[in-house]
Amino acid sequence: MSGNSTDPVRGNPPGIVFIRRIRGRDWSFNRYRYVVLFVTFVAYACYHASRKPSSIVKSVLDPGQSKRGEDSYYPWPVGDFFVRKEFWNDTDVNRLKGEGWAPFNEKDGTSKLGEIDVAFLACYSMGMYVAGHLGDSLDLRLFLTTGMIGSGIFVGLCGMGYLWNIHVFMFYLVMQMIAGLFQATGWPSVVAVIGNWFGKRKRGLIMGIWNAHTSVGNITGSLLAASVLNYGWGWSFILPGLFIFLGGIMVYLFLPAYPEDLGFPCPNNSPVKNVNDEESRMEIEAKLGDVKMKSETGINSANKRSVRLLDACLIPGVIPFALCLFFAKLVAYTFLYWLPYYISQTAIGGEYMSVKTAGNLSTLFDVGGIFGGIMAGYISDKLRARATTAATFMYASIPAMLLYEKYGSISKTSNILLMMIAGLCVNGPYALITTAVSADLGTHSSLRGDSRALATVTAIIDGTGSIGAALGPLLTGFLSTKGWDAVFIMLSIGAAIAGLLLSRLIVQEFREKVSDRRGPTAGNLEAPPTQPLLSDRRQ
Repeated sequence: MSGNSTDPVRGNPPGIVFIRRIRGRDWSFNRYRYVVLFVTFVAYACYHASRKPSSIVKSVLDPGQSKRGEDSYYPWPVGDFFVRKEFWNDTDVNRLKGEGWAPFNEKDGTSKLGEIDVAFLACYSMGMYVAGHLGDSLDLRLFLTTGMIGSGIFVGLCGMGYLWNIHVFMFYLVMQMIAGLFQATGWPSVVAVIGNWFGKRKRGLIMGIWNAHTSVGNITGSLLAASVLNYGWGWSFILPGLFIFLGGIMVYLFLPAYPEDLGFPCPNNSPVKNVNDEESRMEIEAKLGDVKMKSETGINSANKRSVRLLDACLIPGVIPFALCLFFAKLVAYTFLYWLPYYISQTAIGGEYMSVKTAGNLSTLFDVGGIFGGIMAGYISDKLRARATTAATFMYASIPAMLLYEKYGSISKTSNILLMMIAGLCVNGPYALITTAVSADLGTHSSLRGDSRALATVTAIIDGTGSIGAALGPLLTGFLSTKGWDAVFIMLSIGAAIAGLLLSRLIVQEFREKVSDRRGPTAGNLEAPPTQPLLSDRRQ
């Protein structure tokens, strides 16, 4: 056949083509999988690294918001981990931090910084819906490359305000808003690429491990921003901006977004049904002849149509999981934005920790979250029950959060232990829904393998969750004035609602388990008797 619509090498990345020519032969399907995991891991770590500068330079732009010398702007692991709170005089503070940067060093400087954060999150969440549809309509490799390079440019331009001596608030607001729109391209795209290459059987565990890129990116961004802060706060934006810019070039050169374009069958609609092991089935199909397979199925990335936003919303399970993530992210992002402040305001073992130590300790919440994501993915794979796993973790987070509030102040050890348990329970379902669940629903059987919906579904779910991510910290700012008990009650209610929203899906999964034990049904006649396939209808 001729024409781009059926050319199996149309989407080959230039870097892979070059390596293939040097080697004289192609990579195996599994080798491509490893490349996809590595490149997407680095790509989204770059996204998170480019979001860190604003939190690192806040105390430099507005030194008046803190009068404590312990507020050193070098985060862990650069600085000491435990530092008790000590008060320095204003002269020492100004010597360390300077006089700030107009207009952020004025009386309303803190609120201006808050407005920039809210504007970024608002553009990010709204842009997610558009980015998801575009990601399914366009080539994911080129779309992700554009998003990363665009993010790098506008993050860097925000730092150029320092070199250009710009003191106009609207300049920084607009730069962050546009950066938020470009940042929205990241998550739907990387999840869609992973979903294209990995079937459902081990998707939860693989994505649970892969999801560690968030914490890696946060730490990398903190280190990059802090390493050049002495040269001026603008460099703390420019260096991470350059980092994601180079990451975009790497994606363009080395990311194979679609297995069909490289002559491999898609794991989500493989035509071979008689092989129990998915890995073996895909390897056999690849050896049968790529071009022949293409001509018979007529499916590749070029002729798959994108799904409309409304049609994606009607896929069973999309709306319940999107609403669940709204409350799950409300809880998770409240900890992200307010946990350092809460720790600094709470006597731990009879001592108040410095703001730097509070930030150091709060990173352990994310460490617990890494284990939570891996556990949730592994358990959901074993049980073949995403909704049940996510709801169980959300319900478990309620006592975990309440215990942390009540007993976390006894000692540093209890604080760290209970914080990591809370992070495990809170971030476990958050990671599961934004990765494996989104990929499952984006390859739902109702699409019949001829539609692109991975990025659209991911955008709907995570975009809805991002609205909750903005609402949680906003409500916490109001409720914390009435006492932290009110905040933890709000978080507990949010976690309970998140679990309840999945009740109908949990019932469906339970019924399917009972049905599977009784024997094959009309819905899964092709399933091997010893290892029934996961029914798509459960979502």
